[in-house]
Amino acid sequence: MLFNFSPSLVLTKAPARWLTILALCGLQGCFSPMALDRAVIEYDKTTTDILSKQLLLNIARSHQHQPLHFTGVSNIAATFNFQFNAGATPAFTGETGSLLTPVFGGTMSENPTISIVPIEGEEFTRRLLTPFQENKLTMLLRQGVDVDLILRLLAGELRVNGGSQSGVYLNKPGDAEGYRLFRQAVLHLSSIQDRHKLFVEPLMFDQHWTLPAESLTAEQMAALQKDFKVEYQAERKQIVLSKRVTGHILLTNYDPATLSNEERIRLHEEADQGAVNDVSVDIRPGYPGGEWPIHGVFRLRSFHNVLNFIGQSISDDPEYAVAKHPQTPGVSENPVNTLSLLVGDNEPAAADLSVKFGEHYYALLPETGYQWNREGFRLLYQIFQMTMTDLGKQGAPSITIAK
Repeated sequence: MLFNFSPSLVLTKAPARWLTILALCGLQGCFSPMALDRAVIEYDKTTTDILSKQLLLNIARSHQHQPLHFTGVSNIAATFNFQFNAGATPAFTGETGSLLTPVFGGTMSENPTISIVPIEGEEFTRRLLTPFQENKLTMLLRQGVDVDLILRLLAGELRVNGGSQSGVYLNKPGDAEGYRLFRQAVLHLSSIQDRHKLFVEPLMFDQHWTLPAESLTAEQMAALQKDFKVEYQAERKQIVLSKRVTGHILLTNYDPATLSNEERIRLHEEADQGAVNDVSVDIRPGYPGGEWPIHGVFRLRSFHNVLNFIGQSISDDPEYAVAKHPQTPGVSENPVNTLSLLVGDNEPAAADLSVKFGEHYYALLPETGYQWNREGFRLLYQIFQMTMTDLGKQGAPSITIAK
């Protein structure tokens, strides 16, 4: 049998073959980033959802008087394998039998390895049992978080110094008098914040030290000039060292920079006498909110106690409505519960997030208007992230799951 190939047929088949291969190569280049993008987004959604459910689950554990436990995802390593093959073959029948038909195929495989680390031992103590310090509270306040919401979560008590109301007031519904005044105090701070007059500033002051001039050599004088302002007083034959110091954070209704240097030092030394988890508050007359002066400290609690407070408030020690102080102006938000939860035998249909523990389902209570519960849970998530350390370097045994 004799086959005749015309020049025109050869010119037709060669460009078709290369166009097909180029098109498939382009398809591979587009497909790989699309698959990677989808995977990264889905991993991000999954890890966020896992932590949110862990928070809700531990509130449920606290409600049922069970021990708290967290497991952190320390590492996700995913390997993607993309394989494509392409070719061309003549058509088998009809008048198009002399034309090329593209043949292509491809496979994609994903091999993720996820490492999870139980939070236990020293890590558990550091992240869950250690009380928060003032720097973390002030960091959140400077980002515009509602002061009443964060203090109702993080503060365990208010210690008022001086005046007729001097004493310790617990953020605990079982302590009726203490809980009432604590709630009124944070609501009063909220009213000042609503007027944009709440200052969350460190105490900046100049510290001075006086030394005899003959006690320092020239080399020592030169070394001190790196960190201090050095002033030589010839008539007294002495050296005065000065340094700008950043002191404790203070919640005020005035700008601390307007105070004298001596007054700022006094406030810093007073705050220095407290615990490391104390946050000083100084609301003075003559400024917005000064109708009810408050001078004292908020004592912050641990994340473990925060979750216990929320869990126990479901039924064992429920929160209740507290009216504002008579000297406090109107406020926009004063919810009964720091975080309202739905607890039932059936999974709530309208809940965005729910978990089951024992025989009960737990979910955030839906609300209209200002989303206090959503903001509270988002803040709880953020607070937990602020306790984060490098999980991969801790001594706790890790579990690696390969899909």
